[in-house]
Amino acid sequence: MPETPQYTFEYRDVKHPRCEFKTGSLLIVLPKKGWTPEQVLEKYGEWIKRKRATISAAVEQTNETALVKDRTDKELRSIVNRYAEAAQKDLNTKINKIYYRKMTTKWASHSQNNNLTINSLLKLLPNELISYIVYHETAHNLERKHNEKFWGLVSKRFPDYAGKEKGLLTYWFLIQKLSH
Repeated sequence: MPETPQYTFEYRDVKHPRCEFKTGSLLIVLPKKGWTPEQVLEKYGEWIKRKRATISAAVEQTNETALVKDRTDKELRSIVNRYAEAAQKDLNTKINKIYYRKMTTKWASHSQNNNLTINSLLKLLPNELISYIVYHETAHNLERKHNEKFWGLVSKRFPDYAGKEKGLLTYWFLIQKLSH
């Protein structure tokens, strides 16, 4: 009998259940009616297993990964602005404003008003990953969801986007490890 993974769950005003691994721990998000955590575990068991393996590989990789040191917030802003200008030109779109703050579950976000919020922890990442994150978020001006059209836009500039995503996961866990 397969081992039941550790998880937490919460009920939200959603139509469909989903699983999240934002900080490495499994969170099951359930609609207020119709689903139990056990049903979600059964339905998404293989996905959960694959995701856990991906996270384990990223955590192992943290031993061979180094953070960028001594980059100031001002330097980060300059780098992000340079990459944002290039991404806007490449994608023929416009970012409204760029905000910076420390975020606990993601590298950046894109709003409906075409604003970007950048995690100030990006200053610890290599330039190629900062460039990728800014391009990724700018692409959300044209396609909101992570669907085939979105990844098609991203892959024109970053054909190795899957590798970038794995790298970001490794850096995420490296930062978590060093901050505890």
